Amino acid sequence: MYILSGQPLKARDNSVFHHLDWWTCLIYVFLIVFGWFSVCGASYVFGETEIFSFDSRSGMQLVWIGTSLILALVLLLLDYRLYDTFAVPIYCIMIVLLFLTIFNPHEIKGSRSWIALGSLRIQPAEFAKFATALAISKVMSSYNFSLDNFRDMVKAIGVVTLPMLLIILQRETGSALVFTAFFLMFYREGMSGSVLFTAFAMVVYFVVGIRYSETPLFGTPSSVGSVVVILLIQLFLAALLQVYSRSRTRTYSAYAMSSTYYMRERYSNPIKSTITNAIVLNTPMKMVAFSLGSTVVLMLFSSLIIPFNIVWGQVLVTLVILGNLIWKWLNDRLRSYLLIALFGVGSLLFSASASFILNHVMEPHQRARINVLLGIDKDVTGAGYNVHQSVIAIGSGGLTGKGFLNGTQTKLHFVPEQDTDFIFCTVGEEEGFLGAIVVLVLFLALTLRLMYLADHQPFVFGRVYGYSVASIFLFHLFINVGMVLGITPVIGIPLPFFSYGGSSLWGFTILLFIFLRIDAARHLSHR
Repeated sequence: MYILSGQPLKARDNSVFHHLDWWTCLIYVFLIVFGWFSVCGASYVFGETEIFSFDSRSGMQLVWIGTSLILALVLLLLDYRLYDTFAVPIYCIMIVLLFLTIFNPHEIKGSRSWIALGSLRIQPAEFAKFATALAISKVMSSYNFSLDNFRDMVKAIGVVTLPMLLIILQRETGSALVFTAFFLMFYREGMSGSVLFTAFAMVVYFVVGIRYSETPLFGTPSSVGSVVVILLIQLFLAALLQVYSRSRTRTYSAYAMSSTYYMRERYSNPIKSTITNAIVLNTPMKMVAFSLGSTVVLMLFSSLIIPFNIVWGQVLVTLVILGNLIWKWLNDRLRSYLLIALFGVGSLLFSASASFILNHVMEPHQRARINVLLGIDKDVTGAGYNVHQSVIAIGSGGLTGKGFLNGTQTKLHFVPEQDTDFIFCTVGEEEGFLGAIVVLVLFLALTLRLMYLADHQPFVFGRVYGYSVASIFLFHLFINVGMVLGITPVIGIPLPFFSYGGSSLWGFTILLFIFLRIDAARHLSHR
């Protein structure tokens, strides 16, 4: 049977372009076009007219856009099963490439993450994202895989952390942090929310502990940062116990009705049982009362009787709480008590090492940026200069902006890296608040569309890959726009489809169009 073009109906139905998600493609085109105008605005010099010249940044960006469109077409024409079949080999090749890049003798701004091929420079870390997404999708789609299984969880985390470590060794901490976006996908695929909560808690410990490390507590030798962090650890332990208690209510009820429990309670020593219930911190409320009460007593003793660092007393209180949790684990044989206790131990160790990490592990420029972000330093000419100037540029745009190529902050090059990491400030200055909102809405639409398509994948491989892509885009958007506005650390990651550069644009294009090819395959007829 033939339709207009003379092609069989079956062949027409099996065309990848017939089933391609054109809404996502349209958003992609809008973003790369807006991105090109932003690169023009950021790199344009007053009096210059050759914005299409290959000697200019805007002209070269057209080359990257053209090659990206060709790359997208090639990815769509390939058989979708190739991405599943060669997921692991692609990942292994990328790992080898990342490892070799560590020994690259050519440094660019202190980073060894670039490979020079003549006049062309490529950053393998940008391509490692799609390779890792393919590999983790392959692993998680294997038979009987479950994130509830400890070995499977370790395997999945290992696939993600290996490229992270190699990129860190290239002195590209910002690009390495992007791989934490995969944990959002893990959560969607059934990972316990306690993992995300642990990550959130570590950030809180670090920020509070460092920000208020030099602030004295009511005239005592203790610092507000240290005291509050230990108190937070105790309260978080109580919160976890509360969540656990709710989830185990039915189990306890069933156990209480069993004959074993009846006989045990019937013949137990009532006096011993009363004393045990009074001493053991077996409820969240008891734990909170013990924690707050102990802190108040320690503060009063230190301020009125003998001055001392009450953190040591708080640590002792925390150890008592942890001892109670371990005792409950040994008594009831419920693993959740042990996991809560391990969270507490890890929190203590992390809080104790936060200052060491900041002062001895992080690079000086990273330490300076964090101090500026947390308000410890007010350096607007050094580490805080980029953020200060970008905020001025965005604010000067007002509601509707100054117009294309009419920005002053960017044209006079007050903002460093204004056509790469800080490209969003050009959007704010030239297009104003309304233009910035349009860009953010486009990214939001892209992310939501990807999540929608991922939810409709018939196989685990496609769903996991789709959510990995959405998570990576969301992470890039949040961190890049956040650092331009001064609400997240300056870690140097590009804004997808906007920041100048071939590696970035190619990497995001590959990431996106592999998924679009996989998604198109779910509609194909194989009759």
